[in-house]
Amino acid sequence: MNVHKLTLRMAACAAAIAAIVPAQAQDYPNKPVTFITPAAAGNSPDVVTRIVADRLTQLWKQQIVVLNRPGAGGLIAAQAAAASNIEKDGYTLYMTQASTYTVLPVMQEGKMNVDLQKAFAPVGMVGEQPIAVAVNKDVPANSVAELIALANKTPNGMLFGATNRGGQAHLTGELFRERSKANISFVHAAGAAATLNDVIAGRIPIVFEGLAGMNPGIQGGGVRLLGVASQKRLPNLPNLPAINETVPGVVSSGWIVLMAPAGVPDAIIQKLNADLRKVVAMPEVIERFHQLGTYTRDLTPAQTGEFMRSEEKLWWPIVRQVNAQPPGGTPAR
Repeated sequence: MNVHKLTLRMAACAAAIAAIVPAQAQDYPNKPVTFITPAAAGNSPDVVTRIVADRLTQLWKQQIVVLNRPGAGGLIAAQAAAASNIEKDGYTLYMTQASTYTVLPVMQEGKMNVDLQKAFAPVGMVGEQPIAVAVNKDVPANSVAELIALANKTPNGMLFGATNRGGQAHLTGELFRERSKANISFVHAAGAAATLNDVIAGRIPIVFEGLAGMNPGIQGGGVRLLGVASQKRLPNLPNLPAINETVPGVVSSGWIVLMAPAGVPDAIIQKLNADLRKVVAMPEVIERFHQLGTYTRDLTPAQTGEFMRSEEKLWWPIVRQVNAQPPGGTPAR
C-alpha cells in the first residue's frame, strides 16, 4: 500500500472515530448514572444534589443513584470517584464540594493519593451557598461597618464562631479579619448547632455561617444578620447587604460542582453541562435552592474550571495560615 492510500485510510478511520463520540453523546445516558458525593445524607449539599439528580432523572428518563461517601474532608469520595474511572463513559460522576479543592490539598499536602487536577474534569456549577455574618441580638452593631468599629474599640477584640475549624465558614471569618483589619478571633465550638446556640446565648458575639444554618437563630430572633459574602446582593434578599460593599474582596461560599472522571469524551461533558444548566435554571429548582441558601451560576465547563482555579488561588494561603494556628483558634491581637 502506498503512502497516499495509507494516509487516506487513516484519515477515514479518524473521521469515523470522531463521528462515534457525538453519537454516543446523543444517546447519553442510556442506563442509570451514579453521583458520588462527599456530603453526609440529609445535610444541605446532599439535599441540593438530590434535587438536581431528581430533575435530571426526569429529563433523561434514566435513574440517578446518589452515593454518599462522607469523611476525611472529602478524600473518601474523591478516592471512590477516581477509582470508578474504568470505562471513562460518564456513567459515574463526582459531585464535589469546595472544601475538597480549597482545603484538602493544603491540609493533606504530600499525603494525598488522588491528584484532583488530573483525575477529574469540570462539568458545571450546581450551586453556591454564600456565607453570612450575624451577631447576637444584643450586640450594638447594625451593619458590617459598625461591627468592625465595635470590634476595634473592644478591649482584646471580639470572638467569632464558625461550624468547623478549617471549614468554609471559618475561612470566611479569617478572610474578613484579614481584609477588614477587624480585631476578631476564632473560637472553636463543637458543630453548627453548638456554635449557633453559643451566639444566641451571648457566649460568642459573632458567627459566620451559611444562610440555611442561620435560619433557626434568625427566626427565633436570637441573631441578627448583618451581611452576606456573595459577590452582590442576593435576588431573594435584596435588603441584606453584601459584605463586599463594605470590605472589598470578602466573597465566599461553599460550592457544589459536578465533575466527570478524566477521559470522559468532551461531547458527553458538553451534553452534561447543557442538561445541568437546563435543570438548575428551572423556576421550581431556583425556588427550592433559595430555601436552602443556594444560588447557581450559568457556567460552561471551561468557566467552571476557571472558577475553581481562582478559588484555589484565594483560599490556599488562608488555609495555610489556619493550619499554622493553635487548634483552639486564632490568637487575639
